[in-house]
Amino acid sequence: MLDYLIVGAGLAGATFARTMTDKGYSCMVLDKRVHIGGNIYSSKLEGIEVHQYGPHIFHTDNERVWKFINRFTEFNHFVYSPVANFHGKLYNLPFNMNTFYQLWGTKTPAEAQRIINEQITGFRITEPTNLEEQALKLVGKDIYEKLVKGYTEKQWGTDCKELPAFIIRRLPIRFTYDNNYFNHPHQGIPKNGYTAMVEQMLSGIEVQLGVDFLKHRETYEKQANCVVFTGPIDAYYDYCYGTLEYRSLHFETEVLSVGNYQGVAGMNFTDIETPYTRIVEHKHFLFGEGNPDRTVITREYPTLWKQGKEPYYPINNDKNNALYEQYRKRSEQEKKVIFAGRLGQYQYFDMDKVIESILKLTDTL
Repeated sequence: MLDYLIVGAGLAGATFARTMTDKGYSCMVLDKRVHIGGNIYSSKLEGIEVHQYGPHIFHTDNERVWKFINRFTEFNHFVYSPVANFHGKLYNLPFNMNTFYQLWGTKTPAEAQRIINEQITGFRITEPTNLEEQALKLVGKDIYEKLVKGYTEKQWGTDCKELPAFIIRRLPIRFTYDNNYFNHPHQGIPKNGYTAMVEQMLSGIEVQLGVDFLKHRETYEKQANCVVFTGPIDAYYDYCYGTLEYRSLHFETEVLSVGNYQGVAGMNFTDIETPYTRIVEHKHFLFGEGNPDRTVITREYPTLWKQGKEPYYPINNDKNNALYEQYRKRSEQEKKVIFAGRLGQYQYFDMDKVIESILKLTDTL
């Protein structure tokens, strides 16, 4: 008998398997995909490490998490500084003094603050009832219309007036000339790629790929004292209370016969007319490594999710949260099953938060 059968070879499953194996427990990992790594899986194309399921930049302010993940890889010093493209005009992200200069020609924080405050005050919104009102209350008309509205409506497939305000409880505004998207002290990309990192995490642990656990549940559950399930919690219970909703993504990857296509790892297209939300140029994550005469780009299209598609972003509105709560309460009655990760807990996690949640979980076992 195994101590733990872990369903899912992504970051959550790999962190759990590694931690509990190091504590002396026997673990086996299953995944229905034919590769490890889950959504952080990467592979080489033209000598360039390509993020197959969208860009992943590791960043954290948690020293325990940083120490843990550095056991398995060496990170470079990549800093994510994306650019927004609105009808062909470029703006720095996140919203900072460079952005404000590009919008209004302001050169001091006081000038930028005055314009934003004037725009916010003009709307007289006290209690936002939807995302549009929330954004206008936070950043004013110009930033909202050029850099928030179109991108958000493509991301969620809904007019901003129909989206709940909580989606953007805050929009970070910096009154400094700093294009670093994340404030965390630790940030970078694994020098050998994410797949190699997860391989190290799973070193010495049995992994079975191309296995649909839910189709063979009875067989596998008999092999372990406990199952750690990182898949969708509603799928585990055969959607008995209903189906939790997500947004999905479609990726189009292309090899181009140029050495440098857009000069930046991530360019967001914030107008509603451009059908994709961003173009990722993968070689910039590793400072131009790979074929000097070729580059690889990926266009990212948000799509409607349905069963059979990959679930990426939980839609945490009141209806779905209430539905998840039913599944969560039922899961608390389980004696031999633990639900973990973004799908098991129906919550969007950054990578460091995935690791943090698993380390806290393993502390209690």
